[in-house]
Amino acid sequence: MPDIEETVRRLSALDCCALSDALDSLHLEGAVTGLAQRSGEGRIAGIAVTFKVAPGDPPPGPPRHLGTAAIAASDGHSIIVVEQRSGVEAGCWGGLLTRGALVQGVRGVVADGPVRDIDEARELNFPIFTNRTTSFTARGRVVDQGTNLDIAVGSATVSPGDFVVADNSAVIFIKPDDVERVLVAAEAIAAREAAMVAAIEAGTPIGEVMSGAYEHMLSEPLK
Repeated sequence: MPDIEETVRRLSALDCCALSDALDSLHLEGAVTGLAQRSGEGRIAGIAVTFKVAPGDPPPGPPRHLGTAAIAASDGHSIIVVEQRSGVEAGCWGGLLTRGALVQGVRGVVADGPVRDIDEARELNFPIFTNRTTSFTARGRVVDQGTNLDIAVGSATVSPGDFVVADNSAVIFIKPDDVERVLVAAEAIAAREAAMVAAIEAGTPIGEVMSGAYEHMLSEPLK
């Protein structure tokens, strides 16, 4: 198991385009687009705590509001990831949950489905990435179907404990068993691009910098 603190630190230093390129170079899935940052500022990186929202009966046990179990399961490394792909117009996250997550130290939320109270999240500078916003409450429409289970987000299957990075380009999900080689590849890509930036700023013509070597960069060995 990778060292979480160090791994999250390294992930935080990389943008999602470099990580997406690294996934491509390793023939791995995990890049999801279309989840815009609706609140908060800047990139977030952490560990997935998942839950799923849908119509129907909740799991057995005491009644609970959706998302509260995910917050209770979180810590200062957590990013809560939500699946609400039911087609029912109902929020899977809202203002009170945002406040509870802040108290718990949660780094942000990624939601495939409608989120409400987004203005409150903006006032609190809490990062939320989602493909939709709504005013409609979950009450009477959808329930929490479970916490820390495999869920679907975009084209990705997200498991509890996966690494998550989100910025204004994409959201990246990385399995713990793959994270070190993804990091090594992404750090090499970022270093190459930094050298190209330096060359452009030094006056090298853009056509020389972005030559055939750039087009084939991901197929070359990354050192």
